Amino acid sequence: MLAQHMQDIKNIIFDFGDVFIDLDKPASLKLILKKYPDFKVTREIEILNNNYEKGLISTNDFSKGYQEFLPKETKESIAEIWNSIILTIPSHRLDFIEELAESNNYRLFLLSNTNALHIEKVKENIGMECYIRFQKCFEKFYLSHEINYRKPNADIFEFVLNENKLLPEDTLFVDDTKEHIETAQKLGLRTWHLTPVKEDVTELMNKKFD
Repeated sequence: MLAQHMQDIKNIIFDFGDVFIDLDKPASLKLILKKYPDFKVTREIEILNNNYEKGLISTNDFSKGYQEFLPKETKESIAEIWNSIILTIPSHRLDFIEELAESNNYRLFLLSNTNALHIEKVKENIGMECYIRFQKCFEKFYLSHEINYRKPNADIFEFVLNENKLLPEDTLFVDDTKEHIETAQKLGLRTWHLTPVKEDVTELMNKKFD
């Protein structure tokens, strides 16, 4: 039986990081500052990160870009620093999404800002069997570096809605980042701004949405 507040929802678009997989978001910067205490995240670095997330530059070019700011680092050590953010998927969340997929009550989609290095680290941390189980739960698995769009830009949401013929009013978007939620709301999607640590995606059926 569907929860009352879920009865008008036909589609659910989930974020990945800090919704399903745990992240240590400050980890990379902490590692950098230990060796480079004067390091600052400049606009140039933000552009480098965003271009990599959108798949506009290769991992090699991304590493070279960082070596300009972190001159003592190798490509391998940059990958290690960059990937320190990635932790694991708790088993109760994997069980939850598998049960939700098996119910066939909703069309399920994943929409994540990510990049080639992070996805390889995810596969390493959780194992390929777990990664494939997780991926199979979704009708489509949208990774920003594969589709050349990234949140919070409206075009990434429009791309997913149009490609799958989804109506915004029938669609719930779950994400832990306020900017992403705000864009989705402007486009007419229902939203749950999930707060990591305080909330868990497994509480979906008990939540009320904006």
